[in-house]
Amino acid sequence: MTVIDPEPQAPAAWVPEVEADSDEMDDMPLSTRLSIADTLTLGNATCGFMAVYFTTTGVLIPHLTGSEDGGMARHSAATAVMLMLLASVFDLFDGLVARKLRSSAMGAELDNLSDLISFGLAPAYFVVVWGMVADDAHQRVSAVAAIVVLLAVVLRLARFSCVTLRNGIFQGMPSPFGALTVVSIVLLELPFIPTLLAIIGVAWLMVSRVEYPKPRGRLAVAMLGWIVVSMGMLAAWAFDAPGGQLLLQTGCALQLVLGAVIPLFATARRVNTFRDNRREARAAQLP
Repeated sequence: MTVIDPEPQAPAAWVPEVEADSDEMDDMPLSTRLSIADTLTLGNATCGFMAVYFTTTGVLIPHLTGSEDGGMARHSAATAVMLMLLASVFDLFDGLVARKLRSSAMGAELDNLSDLISFGLAPAYFVVVWGMVADDAHQRVSAVAAIVVLLAVVLRLARFSCVTLRNGIFQGMPSPFGALTVVSIVLLELPFIPTLLAIIGVAWLMVSRVEYPKPRGRLAVAMLGWIVVSMGMLAAWAFDAPGGQLLLQTGCALQLVLGAVIPLFATARRVNTFRDNRREARAAQLP
């Protein structure tokens, strides 16, 4: 009789623990379930990865194997840049959707990780490939410039996550705008030294304290329109349309001008606000 373990209550005592664990597991997905905004953010990351893919298969590998075709390289480069533009569209809309609808607890982390792929890795890799295929470029120096761009985006995203700024502004050039500006510099096909200095200048702007307005309202609409126009210019260049090269150079030059001019609006608005506050303070001191 002693060989039988008389504990019939053990299974009954074990069942509630399983139910409690299952309840906890049912609660966990509520905070990690993907929202519509998260789906757009994942689209951003996918576009960044595919930009790297087209830069590799359509530009780098044909150059290394000696089978490059100017038209195919142009198509692949244009496709890679279009994908970065599309990633910026996803990045623009995921924030708008998150403010209007529900966003998950993973939203901020997913956004930073996706931005690192699309606006850090993809443009930095574009610079590396440019340093390998361009006639007057220096591969190792270009690789250093690419690392500077990547680290600037990493630092910019990290600072954005832990620094609270006043509503309506970014501190430093936003990473999507910086990535597209870096790519525009490369596509302008300037001499190596000016291109290198301009790339490093954009990286500095991304980690600087220069203020850029957040794309909301009419500014968001204008930015979306500019992205569509840029895609049209890239398509004209990719298919060698009449004047396509001129359109591409014009679009890239305008991108550089916007990067320098847009902060002036935020600075002017800040100065006007400061003046208005001083006037109100003086008016309040008058008897």
